[in-house]
Order: sequence, then structure tokens, then C-alpha cells
Amino acid sequence: MGVPLTVRSLTSSALRSTVLLTRKTGSTLKSTIKLTLQFLGRRKHHPRNRHGRGFNMTVLFPQTANQKMLSGASLTSPHGAQLEGPVAEFTAAGTAFVRDPNCSIEPVVAGNQIIRLASSANELDAAQALRYRVFYDEMGAHPLPEMAAAQRDFDRYDSACDHLIVVDQQRPHDTQVVGTYRIMRREHARAAGGFYSASEYDISKLTSFPGVVMELGRSCVDAAYRDRATLNLLWRGIAEYLNAHSIDLMFGCASLPGTDAEQLAVQLSYLYHYHLAPETLRTKALPERFINMNLLPKEDIDPKRALASLPPLLKGYLRVGAFVGEGAVIDHQFNTTDVCVIMKTEMIAGRYTRHYDVEERRGTSSFKRAS
Repeated sequence: MGVPLTVRSLTSSALRSTVLLTRKTGSTLKSTIKLTLQFLGRRKHHPRNRHGRGFNMTVLFPQTANQKMLSGASLTSPHGAQLEGPVAEFTAAGTAFVRDPNCSIEPVVAGNQIIRLASSANELDAAQALRYRVFYDEMGAHPLPEMAAAQRDFDRYDSACDHLIVVDQQRPHDTQVVGTYRIMRREHARAAGGFYSASEYDISKLTSFPGVVMELGRSCVDAAYRDRATLNLLWRGIAEYLNAHSIDLMFGCASLPGTDAEQLAVQLSYLYHYHLAPETLRTKALPERFINMNLLPKEDIDPKRALASLPPLLKGYLRVGAFVGEGAVIDHQFNTTDVCVIMKTEMIAGRYTRHYDVEERRGTSSFKRAS
């Protein structure tokens, strides 16, 4: 999207952060999200099969000694299909990776990098290792003992979700995953026992939305790759996923740095007064976690300054019409204050389709399909 663009300067905090919606937000550029909007707009002109065209991708990593195959079993995949025989591999942290041949997107190449869905337990393991390095080693989040032991960031949602990965094909195999984003649709949430955001917010109005919904989260980029090219590619992958699965609504929890709501009074109050979601889509922080966002009267807020002080990803989504839910949530594990972001994809496409269709006809696109 939280998903998800100028800011006063690239502070040390911003440089340490990464692009995410339901995990820590980070430094990106206004042009990054605009480039993504170019491809979102195509949905109105180029309808595609719900599962994309499919793509045969060789597994990036060979199976390693610390992974086991679940054999001779009958399982229901995270995507609802009944699977027989050798269906699941496990990451070093014990996360099952279950393949679903009906779920794919168009891989996209930019230079040495390619973005696609993870296709093996080893690739999911590499994404979990990257998340651990960024969230815990770099950003100072507090790992659970089992996470620290495995040096992996993982939870019960991972095995049920799709995982976008950015791969640098010129790096050694075990370090090729340099960016990742976790995606959860309704069928994933059913397999996992609910959406991740439901641990912070009442999202019943989103789960009952008549269209196709998607939650974004656990996104991060390797410190050496936090540049425009990698971020553009990550957003392009999200756009491809939106197109392949005809997503109508996406949501997730964007993060503000720090856990002192009083220090964030301007930002939270600005979001409350200027970007509160309409009642039909409004999420609300769970009662036991609810932090009031209405800390300052509207007349005391300079909207331009308040907008400029927001993390880049959150600011970018607001500029294309995103809303926020009511109430903030303190995430002590990650040292952040979260807000729930909601956006209809039609709002994005409607605002930018014409402009970017013209630019693409002029040959400005720097992406190509993998073949």
C-alpha cells in the first residue's frame, strides 16, 4: 500500500527503514509509487486471467540439509487446494512452504534483478533471514527467543501467504533475495486463522467488503539495495499481483517511529482530522490497544507541515487517496506506533491511468517481462 513521497530529508531513521505497510515503513521516492500507478491503471484496459499467465521458474536454491520434505501426506494448501504426496518443504525456522500451481504473477526483470513470488522453502527462508537482519539486527526490534535462535523473522502467517521476492541474480545463492513483501488474501487468512491486522484492529468492515481484498505486510529491503531501482521493482511486483488477482481493496498497518503518542500528536491528529476512512470502511483499533489519535484540535494543525513530517510510504498513499482507521496501536516489539491504512485500487487507477499510459507509449518504461 502500508503499502506504503518526499520527506524533509533522509534521516538516519529513514535510511534504516524499509518499504512496508504492515511492518516498518521506509525511505522511498514519490516517483516510485507513481511508476507503480502506471501499471495499476492497466486493469481497466487489459483484463487478465485471475491467476496471471503462469510462469515456469527454476527454484533458485537447491534443497539444504536443514530442510525436510513432508511426504506421503494429504494437505489443504493455503490457497484452498487439496494436495497429495510431497507437498511441503520447511524453512530453517520450521515454516512449511506449500506450493500452489494456480497462484502466479508475471515475473519482471530490471537489470540484474527480478521480482516474482517465492517458489521454494529456501526462498522463503532467505526472505525470513532478510527480515531478521533488517527488523532485529538493524532496526533494534525485539525478537522472540525462537526467532533469535534461528536468526529468522517468522510467524504463523508465513506458511499461508504469498511472498514477493526481489532477487539479484548475480549475488551468491544464499544472499540473492534482497527484498520481500508478504501478501495475504482472504483464502490465505482462512488458512492462517485470520489477517495479521486483526491482531491490532477490528477489520470486520474490510473482511465483509464485497470485492477482493489483500493485506500487505512484512516488507523489507536489504540496506545495500534501498535505491530507486529496487523500490520501483518491488512496487511493480505489487502492481502485477493486484492485476493478476483483480484486487479491489488493499490494507495494512503503516508505522510511525517511536512508541510515545504524545510525541506524535501532530501526525496522529493530522491523520484523524484529514484522512479518517469513511464509516463503511473504517477500521478501529482493538479496545485494549486503542490509542486516541485526536490529540490536537484541527485548527492547531498546519496540514502541509504535518503531511511533510509523515514517513514517506504513508505520505505517498495519502496523496493517492488512502484513508486511515480510527485509533493508533503501539507495537512495543518493533518500537513503532501503527495506523491502519485502507485504499481502493480503483482510486489509484482512476487518478493516474491517462498520464502514465501516455508516458509508456513514449517508451519510458524500464521494465521487461522475464522470458
